[in-house]
Amino acid sequence: MQLTPKLDVHTHTIVSGHAYSTIQEMAQEAANQKLQILGITEHAPSIPGTCDPIYFRNMHVVPREIYGIKLLLGAELNILDKDGTLDLDENYYRILDLRIAGIHALCWDGGTREENTQGMLNVIRNPWVQIISHPGDGTADLNFKPLVIASGEQKTLLEINNSSLIPSRGKVQAYANNLEILRLSRKYGVPVILGSDAHVSFSIADYKYLWKMIDEANFPKELIMNYWPDEFLAYIS
Repeated sequence: MQLTPKLDVHTHTIVSGHAYSTIQEMAQEAANQKLQILGITEHAPSIPGTCDPIYFRNMHVVPREIYGIKLLLGAELNILDKDGTLDLDENYYRILDLRIAGIHALCWDGGTREENTQGMLNVIRNPWVQIISHPGDGTADLNFKPLVIASGEQKTLLEINNSSLIPSRGKVQAYANNLEILRLSRKYGVPVILGSDAHVSFSIADYKYLWKMIDEANFPKELIMNYWPDEFLAYIS
């Protein structure tokens, strides 16, 4: 199934320390692709080389519409442990347009599958968190059924992450895990969001590794939020 996405809300600029484009370059490429919404979610402080937290306090200076693109500025928060601890506090959440949370091996102290799942459930139920980034990439051992059910109950979107499937990244469990998430989400009627996880402007809205999986899961386009900008904004509000 070939999608024409209208939004991509998990991307990074040079501010994240290991990405390669500026806000303006990202917005221009989003405009070139005729997207309606671009989310830029810089890595929160536990990732080496990323910005100081003061960066998030000053984002009010950036226009929220550039080149005709609606811009959402936020953070990809780090889930630090099996309890679901995040690495920025509520004072920052209030000033972010978008709050994504995910597990990264560089700053993750996990436990058993059951402990990890409970910690992820705690994050899904955190009223500030709108999206869980790359839950299926294999960094943490998780039970996906309770996560999908909680995602639907809490309206916290689970991301199907294109970057996790890039062969050179070596995430051998990512395909099977994400396929399971899609099948469970279809079964329970829970929407998902596709994420490019772009670290350079040329990768914005690049979901090329996901099409085969989406077809294999027979996943309905009605449950893919990238098609529906207005519904997406209402869902995460």
